[in-house]
Amino acid sequence: MPSKNITFDPDSGVPYGANLTIYGGTDFSTTFNVKTTSSSAFDLTGYSGAGALSKSIAVGATLGASDTFTVGFTSAYDGVMKISLTDTETGNLTEGRYVYDVLVTVGSSTYPLVRGNAYVYNTISS
Repeated sequence: MPSKNITFDPDSGVPYGANLTIYGGTDFSTTFNVKTTSSSAFDLTGYSGAGALSKSIAVGATLGASDTFTVGFTSAYDGVMKISLTDTETGNLTEGRYVYDVLVTVGSSTYPLVRGNAYVYNTISS
């Protein structure tokens, strides 16, 4: 399971950029170690998260949400967050480039946490 260190500054309104690789028909998960701008752990206690993936069909154009990530906090106090898809969910994705984002919400405020490209590879042998 890959792990990515990302910086989160809710005041900036700008998500961290990180690309993902997903293999169709397999379980997918990645962990984000969320840091403050001073490189300490960002306390995510009280936050909830949501993430979505959309097929990219042309520069700047997408088909709408193809799937949603399961988002969980491995250790909210230490800023550790995990996103995942099951093997069935990845198996339903067609090969190609997708865009994704993960948002976090605390109270009535929602912030973009991370956004990027995800490339889905499907198996060619059975």
